[in-house]
Amino acid sequence: MTPSSRAEAQQRADEMRLFRSELDRLEREGVLKLSEDQRRAVADHQRGLLAAYAQAFDIDRDAQAKQLSLGMRVASFLGALALAASAFFLFYQFWGRFYTEAQAGILITAALGTLVATFAIQARDPTGYFTKLAAMVAFACFVLNIVMLGQIFNITPSDKALLPWAALALLLAYACDLRLLLAAGILCLIAFVSARTGTWSGMYWLHFGERPENFFPAAVGLFFVPQLLDHRKFHGFPAIYRVFGLLTFFLPMLILANWGRFSYLDFERNIVEGFYQVLGFASTAGIIWLGARRHWPEVVNTGLVFFVIFLYTKFYDWWWEIMPKYLFFFVVGLTAVLLLAIFKRLRAGALATGAKPK
Repeated sequence: MTPSSRAEAQQRADEMRLFRSELDRLEREGVLKLSEDQRRAVADHQRGLLAAYAQAFDIDRDAQAKQLSLGMRVASFLGALALAASAFFLFYQFWGRFYTEAQAGILITAALGTLVATFAIQARDPTGYFTKLAAMVAFACFVLNIVMLGQIFNITPSDKALLPWAALALLLAYACDLRLLLAAGILCLIAFVSARTGTWSGMYWLHFGERPENFFPAAVGLFFVPQLLDHRKFHGFPAIYRVFGLLTFFLPMLILANWGRFSYLDFERNIVEGFYQVLGFASTAGIIWLGARRHWPEVVNTGLVFFVIFLYTKFYDWWWEIMPKYLFFFVVGLTAVLLLAIFKRLRAGALATGAKPK
């Protein structure tokens, strides 16, 4: 089957390299021996596939090429940040010398020009590194455009500006396969939905962070986006949605479990904190189970991290003041050993289940 994206082609190329390594090991151990014709046929087939993938997707054929690609990704990210900062300071350096009409024209031209340049570069850049750099600059220019036009025409700040920012970030993320801009778009959506939730309760939109529960609707929506959209061509996108959804859900819950006075719930602080502590343990355990069942390692790891955080914060509340410090850390260490034993048994059970014939 022909790969539909660079990620799929790269995964196939990595599997070929691992296959060759394992085949050589099996032959040295005397387990398997291919004839010269069979070995030549396999090598020719894989060589042809790698050549086709390299031409279509510019994949990394070996480990050295992968290391160089990592350096190129880092350089692309740093270059995008530097160019975006350069555009920002360039505007502010000479801004006062232009009339209002010229300022508006420059902002609109910069936003549209960098967007058009991004898609023009994409058509000529099979590697995607220069495209990603241009996409980051285009997004930065667009954000700067909205902010400075608002200042020029004295427009009241509004959470509605987050929607076009999110729309452009997501457009560029899906068009250029750029996970960093996907994260930026998700953050804009989280802020917008949380601000809307806050305004529905009567607060000013900039104060939405004062009530952590404002983040819950965005968290639930983000977690289920990968189930509603087909992301087979976008490697890593579903994991980003799920991780951001879990972070947006568990971080406010952790705050409410320790500072219940920020909750919408009209109960005593201790009752609110106790409710969110129980909910935190139950939801992290449920997320760990769901992630293990669906084979979502990022969900399992996020759930484990927050389960441990909830557990250790309770240990601190219960025993830090009444226990000698050596005894407190000894109990924490024993708990860590117990968790390791539990996770080991769960892992062994999962492996045994996976080994059974279906």
